[in-house]
Amino acid sequence: MPAKRTFCGSPEHAIDRRAFLGAAGAAGATLAADMTQLDALASPGVNDALKKTQKRVILLWLAGGASQLETFDPKPGAPTGGPFRAIKTDVPGVAISELMPKMAQRMKHTCILRGLDTKNGDHGSAAVTMMRGRRNEAAIRYPDLGAVLAREMGRADSKVPDYVSFYTQTEGRSFAPGDAGFLGARYAPMDLTTNNVPDFIRRLADITDLDHKERSDLRDVLGKQFAAGRHSETLGSQNEAYERVRGLMSSEKLFDVTQEPQKVRDRYGPGQFAEQTLIARRLVEAGVPFVRVGRAWWDSHGQNFETHQEMVPELDHVMATLIDDLKDRGMLDDVMIVTLSEFGRTPAINASLGRDHFASAWSSTITGCGIKGGSVYGKTDANGNKVVAEQVDAGSLFATIYEALGINPEKNYYYGSRPIPLVNPGIEPIKAVLK
Repeated sequence: MPAKRTFCGSPEHAIDRRAFLGAAGAAGATLAADMTQLDALASPGVNDALKKTQKRVILLWLAGGASQLETFDPKPGAPTGGPFRAIKTDVPGVAISELMPKMAQRMKHTCILRGLDTKNGDHGSAAVTMMRGRRNEAAIRYPDLGAVLAREMGRADSKVPDYVSFYTQTEGRSFAPGDAGFLGARYAPMDLTTNNVPDFIRRLADITDLDHKERSDLRDVLGKQFAAGRHSETLGSQNEAYERVRGLMSSEKLFDVTQEPQKVRDRYGPGQFAEQTLIARRLVEAGVPFVRVGRAWWDSHGQNFETHQEMVPELDHVMATLIDDLKDRGMLDDVMIVTLSEFGRTPAINASLGRDHFASAWSSTITGCGIKGGSVYGKTDANGNKVVAEQVDAGSLFATIYEALGINPEKNYYYGSRPIPLVNPGIEPIKAVLK
């Protein structure tokens, strides 16, 4: 006669097999993580609510330093101007480079900041500053823009990432890594550096979808029984982490551009920058607060004009397509597009027909979401050597972004007992470009 089995442990940990199977069956019908569906986009009502209530940001990071003179602040005819013409835009009195004809017809949606003076022409430290709005202190590592927005705009019940960063080129990747700083790992980015789909979010090939559901059901039943009558922050945190992991696994399709209609994919085009920008749109549409798309190889110390003749039209097409796509989807008022580099390029042209690092007078743009389209803030002199009106530093740029998103730039975080505002004290947003 077989020995009688005993349960090792306290009675509160016991579980009735028949009760479990019944509960698991019900859970399997309603709550299991379905790896064949994208939960975030399953309900049109949820999607519509996200479009109307949640602000989100797509940052197009032009790594290496794009030239303001070949993009948004041309100086044709000046000794520093280079070979390209300026063309009129749909905003009277505003001209941009002839390399951007598509954006010229969409400037009514975009604000140009032509007066950036950020004082730092070193790739590494300048990238840190322009991702944070200020320099780190010796004892404090500040969170970058993505981490702050993940905390401020992320949803506690979200099943999608809060901060995603695409940086699949090699140039400059080490200079501008995403960093949650003192906010901690909870707000760190999901970094994609090798491909467009996150590693390790797929279930193993030898685990079937049914196995995955049943394991999830078992975990749910055991977890609920264990939690009954217990109140613990650690337990709540563990449950939240598990739900987020399960949500991330179900969000795999967000990163798959083949889920888009072919006409949409054709509209963006086949290039890596275009595809990653399309994925960024898919992510923000599903509720991801912040996505950075890095596009490297702007560091044009030699052959600046050939480099920009190739890269600026790509930027022009991707920006214009993204603006049109968001507008068509009713999302442009709630999604902000920012173009930003660590600095600009020198007005002076060097012996290699290149432009070097230049942080004294350069340009950035902000589109949508609380920003006055068609506005221009800042003016440089005739050769582009200095800002002569409406100077902007990194702090005021970030304060403007926060204000446009409905976030108080003076809000304090705490590092120990020390209050730390989102931007340094005394810095104000640029009211002239806010709606």
